[in-house]
Amino acid sequence: MTLASLLLVILASFIHASWNLLAKRAASVGLAFVFAYNLIACVAYAPWVLYLLADGAISWTWQGSAFVLLSGLIHLAYSLCLQRGYQVADLSVVYPVARGTGPMLSTLGAVMLLGEPLTGLGLVGLALIVTGIGLIATRGNLAAFRLPDGKAGIGWGTATGGLIASYTVVDANAVKALGIAPVVLDWFSNLLRFFLLLPLIAANPRRALERMRGFWWIAVGVGLLSPLSYILILAALQTGASLVLVAPMREMSMMVGALMGMLILKEEVETWRLAGCGVLIAGVIVLAAE
Repeated sequence: MTLASLLLVILASFIHASWNLLAKRAASVGLAFVFAYNLIACVAYAPWVLYLLADGAISWTWQGSAFVLLSGLIHLAYSLCLQRGYQVADLSVVYPVARGTGPMLSTLGAVMLLGEPLTGLGLVGLALIVTGIGLIATRGNLAAFRLPDGKAGIGWGTATGGLIASYTVVDANAVKALGIAPVVLDWFSNLLRFFLLLPLIAANPRRALERMRGFWWIAVGVGLLSPLSYILILAALQTGASLVLVAPMREMSMMVGALMGMLILKEEVETWRLAGCGVLIAGVIVLAAE
């Protein structure tokens, strides 16, 4: 991986953790907040997309259109699957399973479908990153996995991880093989999500506006940063970075988020979370040496 690609992934991780930190402050708003920041993302990035379209930088093909549509549908399925998992099981089970299986399955997909090579060193780095994710997310407490709904959490978490891997492989192929601009791919995915969420908000717009009172500036921040973090990941892939390396390395956002939580939100400094950060950093260093 080149230094430029590595810096793009690191920057994306910091931005991803930052918008999640903002979104956490609006967790109580629910669907209205998701719709609001998605609307802001569509509006904010539209000039960039329109410029590329007008400049002729994008040549539409049936194959390219199909990949854009497929990407949007998988992203939507991922959101719904993750939400369902949180309804039937603990976050402490669903989230680490999803974020751990995502990079593993993405790497497998990159090797099997895209023909990317994976060395022994790469496997070591991947294992360290997945272990670090597990330590950060579970904080060393595996009790939730033994509860009655633990199996449901593992199932929905694995399904969510499978969808993470699916959209990662599809999007990587779209930007690497088909040359679709990252911002275009992400924007149309957001646009599809907007039209699917619109009927739910339109059913009671006054209630949505009331729930958003005091949260609009947070929605602006998330609407600007959320697409940017993924666009940077896709840009790293488009410049030649291997998905085998990028998929697990983008999970550095878990480490950044944990550190931000401790430093900014004054969350408890826990040995397990610090250990997880250290293991994850070691994995990134190993992958960067590939």
